Amino acid sequence: MSWSLSSPNHNNTAGANTEGAALLDPERLRPYLERAVPRYTSYPTAPHFEPDFAQATYRTWLQDLAPEQPVSLYLHVPFCRQLCWYCGCNMKLASRYAPVAAYVERLLAELELLTAALPARMSISHLHWGGGTPTALEPDDLERVMAAVRDRFDFTQDAEIALECDPRTITHTMIERIGTLGFNRASFGVQEFDPTVQAAINRVQPPQMVADCVTGLRETGVKGINFDLIYGLPHQTEASLSQTVALCAEMAPDRVALFGYAHVPWMAKKQRLIDEAALPGPAERLAQAQGAARAFVDAGYVPIGIDHFARPDDPLAIAQENGTMRRNFQGYTTDVAETLLGLGSTSIGRTPSGYVQNASETGAWARAIMEGRLPIGRGLAFKGQDRMRGAVIEALMCYGSADLDAIGAAHGEPSGWWAHEASALAPLITDNIAALDGGHLRVQDTGLPMHRIVAACFDEYLNASRARHSVAV
Repeated sequence: MSWSLSSPNHNNTAGANTEGAALLDPERLRPYLERAVPRYTSYPTAPHFEPDFAQATYRTWLQDLAPEQPVSLYLHVPFCRQLCWYCGCNMKLASRYAPVAAYVERLLAELELLTAALPARMSISHLHWGGGTPTALEPDDLERVMAAVRDRFDFTQDAEIALECDPRTITHTMIERIGTLGFNRASFGVQEFDPTVQAAINRVQPPQMVADCVTGLRETGVKGINFDLIYGLPHQTEASLSQTVALCAEMAPDRVALFGYAHVPWMAKKQRLIDEAALPGPAERLAQAQGAARAFVDAGYVPIGIDHFARPDDPLAIAQENGTMRRNFQGYTTDVAETLLGLGSTSIGRTPSGYVQNASETGAWARAIMEGRLPIGRGLAFKGQDRMRGAVIEALMCYGSADLDAIGAAHGEPSGWWAHEASALAPLITDNIAALDGGHLRVQDTGLPMHRIVAACFDEYLNASRARHSVAV
């Protein structure tokens, strides 16, 4: 089983060439493994959002929304009760609950400001609590916010209502409350079960601890369970990760995300606590990633995109099969809403007109709300070919292929608009990483997910950017 994924033959996509791995010279592949490129959960990517973005612009975007179209809602909690050294998220250690309680009050006030700016009462098709750790809230505070959301929005009949949990700190009371509040999906950061690795990243959680949480949530009615795993961690080996996959398979999560650890200590200062000498090298990372991917497929999971797996009957696997899978800041998703509304510090939103991001510093975020302002810190209005290039990149990331002329035509561009990109693609085609047939581009089966490398050829912002990204594999 190679890691490259086949996509269904629909919507002008095509499966990857299964002969690619046999044709590729391994030495030619090596430079690509260490190339730093964005993860493309958006386009343009977040480093290109503009500072001092006017909230008046965002208010106009909100007023222009079609009231009959469902939206997604993201609520961000930047607090964690324990510090994980590998984490690159913008978070705060909640040693006392008072700052968390104050944050909840501001979150409720922001919800009121946001809904007042909408053209009408709207429906939610996806709601996601992320962080940080949403379960760092007290159960009563989680219930207060959910009640306020239901007071101001309707939910579609099949809405996904999800939150991220930390099995080390979640309480039995919180598990029960999650069930009564109507959540139907929960995510756990498993990362790795090996005790040595857990100690090296300061996230100690025995398998039984996670299993008990999963069982408790399922008993309360939360049927969808997601696990996140990471390869490339300090002291991690292919054998330790394989054992972790086996333990995870016994707990039968519905979806699994398998991410490569991004060591970015210049951005995430807590990562400086990690012993860089203990990090696996490129060849070891590759072996870990391929071994874990094979193990999940052998356990009956369907490969999704470049780094996800799902049970065949999970909605994400079905969405991949019927061509409705999308990619956003939560990774691969069944969410097809064109508008994502973000609440909380550092949260990102998207409308058909562009992206916005709230102030990342909780003090600045809170002050804006108390002054009656939407707490926008940065934003970017779509211009030029942004939407079209975003569609190409999303198709490549989701399905490994893109009909360039068809996507161009849908955005008013002539056939062959991609002539300039053909020169950037040329070395990838020579190295059998990509294939271009007329206007149809596909990522070849090299045995690795090289989608980010191919997608980067369509990123007009990348070469001029000073942003630093994680390696491709």
